Amino acid sequence: MKMKKDEIKKKVREKYAGAATRGASGCSPSCCGGGKTELQEESTSLKIGYTPEELANAPEESNLGLGCGNPAALASLKEGETVLDLGAGAGLDCFLASTRVGPLGRVIGVDMTPEMVDRARENARKNGYTNVEFRLGEIENLPAADNSVDVIISNCVINLSPEKDRVFREAFRVLKPGGRMLISDLVLSKPLPKALQESIDVYAACVAGAMIRDEYLREIEAAGFQRVEVVSESSFPADFVLESSHAQEVVRKLNISRLELTEAIGSVISLSVRAVKEEQGLRE
Repeated sequence: MKMKKDEIKKKVREKYAGAATRGASGCSPSCCGGGKTELQEESTSLKIGYTPEELANAPEESNLGLGCGNPAALASLKEGETVLDLGAGAGLDCFLASTRVGPLGRVIGVDMTPEMVDRARENARKNGYTNVEFRLGEIENLPAADNSVDVIISNCVINLSPEKDRVFREAFRVLKPGGRMLISDLVLSKPLPKALQESIDVYAACVAGAMIRDEYLREIEAAGFQRVEVVSESSFPADFVLESSHAQEVVRKLNISRLELTEAIGSVISLSVRAVKEEQGLRE
């Protein structure tokens, strides 16, 4: 049975509200697992591309271990730029971007979960970030004006949307001509078993909603982006998933074998993509 968009959004919102109030329980190398300790969150973050210096300088409460990359570091941010983060969570990537764009720059984080927005705003207030703001909204309908930001970043969030084509069109809309997008996300090398595709729990854990890699890149191009480039890609660390106690629950609840789950997780790829909204006169 095909999942409805509203059901997906409700489940995702509930899951990340829990992550905001209790700790991590979403996208990351423990995608099918439960919450992580602070030490596990830091270890996960180091594995996906953050440096010890970045983690030390960002508010500790902003790192929930929910990402699959470090888009702010890959975006080549410049002083004075305006950055928009799709699915900002507790604000980690926004705070890292803030230091790169400097006091003349601006960072806007958008998240659809009120609890996450509240936590991110509190992190900004307590730590004195004056060039960062957080807005409640959906990435399919961004609360931002046309042609208003220089850079868009996103970290393991777009896979959660049931309308990825709309997300990319919205990203294109709000980018200034000549602006760029750098996103880290999860994609698939092959389709998942039907039982996993139809599980709303697995969808909310970033796996069932992931697109086939080449289809994902085509969606970005279809939105109008030029020079779509894969910056990095790597296999999903399946051992993190299979070692979790929740993995056994997935096997039992969905009536699939451990081998099927292993093969499914083996098809998941962590991908970082760069794309540009070219100025009209530069398009071919």
